[in-house]
Amino acid sequence: MKKVWIVAALVLATIATTSCRETETKTETKEVIREVEVETEEEREGILERTAKEVDKEVNEEINEEIDKIGNDD
Repeated sequence: MKKVWIVAALVLATIATTSCRETETKTETKEVIREVEVETEEEREGILERTAKEVDKEVNEEINEEIDKIGNDD
């Protein structure tokens, strides 16, 4: 019975000394500004892709010229 009273006293002492209310703490906010570099679509492509586009453009122009020559057989 003596152990029960000791445990009960410890539980009551613990409950009495702890608070259910929130402690008042100051919350600090920090504003963080980040600079982000945005890559354009051209920058994302590698050198091979850019070179291939230029070559395709030139080849298409030559093909169009040849088609125009064939079409003008009047």
